[in-house]
Amino acid sequence: MKRIVTFIMAFVFLAMLLQSAQAQKSAILAGHLIDSSTGTATANQIILVEHNPANGRSTILEIGSNVTIPDDATVIDLSDQWVMGGLVDAHDHLGITYKEEPENWNYYYTVIQDSTPLRAIQSMSTGFQKLASGFTIVRDLGNNGLYADTALRQAIEMGWVPGPTMINSGIIIGAFGGQFYETPEREDTVYPEYLNADTNDEIVKAIRRNIHYGAKVIKVCVDCQAYPYTIDQLKLFVSEAANAGQKVSGHVQTREGARRAIEAGLWSLDHDGALDEELHSMMAERGIWRVGTETPKADFMRPMSDERWERRVRMLRDAYDQGVKLAFSTDADYFIPGFNRGELTIEFLRTWKAADIPDAEILKVLTTNGYEISELEDERGPLKVGFAADIIATAENPLDDINALRDVRFVMKNGMVFKKDGVVSSLDFFHNGPAYGWRKR
Repeated sequence: MKRIVTFIMAFVFLAMLLQSAQAQKSAILAGHLIDSSTGTATANQIILVEHNPANGRSTILEIGSNVTIPDDATVIDLSDQWVMGGLVDAHDHLGITYKEEPENWNYYYTVIQDSTPLRAIQSMSTGFQKLASGFTIVRDLGNNGLYADTALRQAIEMGWVPGPTMINSGIIIGAFGGQFYETPEREDTVYPEYLNADTNDEIVKAIRRNIHYGAKVIKVCVDCQAYPYTIDQLKLFVSEAANAGQKVSGHVQTREGARRAIEAGLWSLDHDGALDEELHSMMAERGIWRVGTETPKADFMRPMSDERWERRVRMLRDAYDQGVKLAFSTDADYFIPGFNRGELTIEFLRTWKAADIPDAEILKVLTTNGYEISELEDERGPLKVGFAADIIATAENPLDDINALRDVRFVMKNGMVFKKDGVVSSLDFFHNGPAYGWRKR
């Protein structure tokens, strides 16, 4: 009798496990479905999504006006909203927030005083905030201590915490000193914020180290010191990263550094200060991404001269007019009272509006271009059958007014509802996420 009872209990437990692991379907009633690649919208569409909690994978099964909704599907009514793929920030640093002191931005204090575990927790918090604002993909380009970025990416992929899909760089590689100005007594302060790499052997070792510890893109300080990398050295970055199927993002500060990076064929040039019309022409010809991190001029932001602001807007417009591949990017790694990091990120729309770039084109940069620079356009981002279900919605039409993105009402990440009716529902995300996952490097 005991054996029978034990068998029945085991059977019931197994049935419960199997039921909990069954694929879950959601049917999204999209009042207006935006195709940001073309700048068009189709009315009254249904998106059928399947999420498998056993492996954490989501798939868009069908899209159309006559999709049959299964009886067991959860219906999500967005019939009065504008539905689209998630947004992309192509340059941020989730594991750092400058501590604001009177007239001082203490980047150095942060990297010295904050441990990697603390920065990993901060990264999770930052990613959470950005996801709540509709950013489902982030290129996280360094300044994360000793690989806090890899830890967060793995945790997100395993469903332990909600967050954007991360394309992380590991430790920034640079010539001796990185972006620091050290003293001889403490020249090791640069690590782990930067990997010193001056010879060819050191460059190869630094790239391989980052990839081994989970980097998905390589970040190099092209010209952060008085001894910038040569074209041949930068070509070595490109070829060694390509050997592992990865691209190289280049932090550029000087015109000559930017020119060398273009000649070497880097994937992207990050920061806009050194770029001009001639360099834009070279970038357009070679298909190199412009990741400008175009900080806006506003009363609540860091001080900026009128001259610098006018040049920033003019050069962004010039890059657009010349057909340079543009990515929305922020470098918003600082604290602004009254803003979380997601809200601060969306403020960078100010610069794009000031450059008089059409709203539909700005949305394309935020989405379609973002998927491409992240190299995810064949699996995630666009709302297509067979793709992962990363979906956001707004109350107004961003094709007509891009500021509609300031109020993202709905966020689905990887098939799971993260935000609905403007309210984050993170507990539901945790309850329905996978209980385990394969730890990917």
